[in-house]
Amino acid sequence: MMNIKLKGINNYIYTFYYVLWYTLFGGIMRLKNVKGANDIIIKGTYYVSNPNEYKGNWNKLFKNNNPIHIEIGMGKGDFIIESAKRYHNINFIGIEKYDSVIVRAIQKSNELELNNLKIVRMDAHNLLDIFDKEIDTIYLNFSDPWPKDRHAKRRLTSPVFLSIYDQIFKNTKNIIMKTDNINLFNYSLETLKEANYEIIYQTNNLDCLSDDNIMTEYETRFHEKGIKINKLIAKK
Repeated sequence: MMNIKLKGINNYIYTFYYVLWYTLFGGIMRLKNVKGANDIIIKGTYYVSNPNEYKGNWNKLFKNNNPIHIEIGMGKGDFIIESAKRYHNINFIGIEKYDSVIVRAIQKSNELELNNLKIVRMDAHNLLDIFDKEIDTIYLNFSDPWPKDRHAKRRLTSPVFLSIYDQIFKNTKNIIMKTDNINLFNYSLETLKEANYEIIYQTNNLDCLSDDNIMTEYETRFHEKGIKINKLIAKK
């Protein structure tokens, strides 16, 4: 009984300080609505307006049989765009549901010449509507930690989402996650192990400046503030 009470108290304290931190520092990462965002998005060079039509056939859209990697919650697109620029033999799909950030990714990518990048506007709950056993790797970068227990199912590493991912992976299942939030990180380690994933790499102090690390917009700001980044790679 005492452990249960302490856990509840710790969650309350964590939630309080998370909200306080976001209020003080998170504001710099908020985006104002962009005038005409929807028009900009639908005219984007790499935007796919009808993703449902490519379920099970994304390689036909890319016109090759290269592996497909997706980032769920791509934000302003720094990670997915740089990944596509570096790794020409991998197809990348950035997924984001908020117009205020996806529009930034569209604007950044419009002038580039890439044949391995697509951008989709949708909620991750609907992944099964557009993919069918064709994904090789999923990136979860700085996802919303949903700190309250009653919102646990909304976390992108909850059993709800892990079940969805299992149905869209092609063969070997690869999940790569980065977060500044240690509570979300520890929660994810537990849920992944319970879902029979093997954690093949984990760190609580990622070297953000290493040559093989591609930073997101959040990661850059966290690194500048000296905030440690957690990373894991899970396979099944």
